[in-house]
Amino acid sequence: MTTKVQSPADAGRPRSSSAGGPSRRRSGAAAIASARPWLLLTPALAVLALLLLWPLIRVVLFSFQDYGLRQIVSGETNFIGAGNYVEALTDSQLWSVVLPNTILFAVTAVLCTVVLGTLVAILMTNLGVFWRTVVGSAIMVAWAMPAVTGTYVWVWIFDADNGIVNQLLMGAGLMDEPFNWFTNRWTFYLIVLINVVHHGFPFVAITVMAGLLGVSKEMLEAAEMDGAGAFRRFFQIVFPSLRQVFAVVIILSTIWDFKVFGQVYLMPGGSGTNRSVLNLGVWSYVESFGQNRYGFGSAIAVLLTLVLLAITVIYIRVLMKEDEL
Repeated sequence: MTTKVQSPADAGRPRSSSAGGPSRRRSGAAAIASARPWLLLTPALAVLALLLLWPLIRVVLFSFQDYGLRQIVSGETNFIGAGNYVEALTDSQLWSVVLPNTILFAVTAVLCTVVLGTLVAILMTNLGVFWRTVVGSAIMVAWAMPAVTGTYVWVWIFDADNGIVNQLLMGAGLMDEPFNWFTNRWTFYLIVLINVVHHGFPFVAITVMAGLLGVSKEMLEAAEMDGAGAFRRFFQIVFPSLRQVFAVVIILSTIWDFKVFGQVYLMPGGSGTNRSVLNLGVWSYVESFGQNRYGFGSAIAVLLTLVLLAITVIYIRVLMKEDEL
């Protein structure tokens, strides 16, 4: 039997393909392992693309067209470029009515929701387990109530003819005759504000309470022994400890309150008959389905989506910073 001796010239040559087989198999297994999560997510991503991405693309396409009932029947396209966006951005109603209503309401609603939710969270942390459970269950009823149901309840409470508020005010001698709360721009949004805050503060309360339970009690007790009052303890100890929690709560509340629709549309005059109470969401709906100007309404919807997308980017950056801490 002869033994093959490897020459010095063959020593630097790469080994045969059979020797590289295990490394190729390992790289192939790694590629399959990295692709497995995407393969598992493919059905869900396909459904999301079908239900969300494709309608969004269609809305963007409509926003560049003069699209109405005629185009729906004929199936024709009538592209006008950025005409709808120019019309929306140059409309005086946008700057004098729609945008102020949207922004001022969102800022006020977020402030009231966060403040009320934080106060309720502080109250719940000072309660025992039994009463904390009772209060938590009670406020979650408001969170679980559908927006449509809650809106009609507040409409009934402030009804001009048989509303509880008018009856109480007239019974107390503060009013001589019933007052229609839905015709005035400010009282209209006051009712919307009460409705939105009532529906949104439980989320803030439960979230902030979960954070408060993690704050060091020894640090709070030490600050109290040093003479720090309740406000000083909150803003110098509690708030810095829950900065990320408050950031997430504020950003989420801003997204929800900025795109309020049902609470405005379902109230008397909110469906477009009272133009002074329009916001971006309702304005888009009224122009699309009330005036049959689907292209113009789509342009308004795209503008609203861009604003919400900017807020969402901020939200994601906050979450990423929170993960890095």
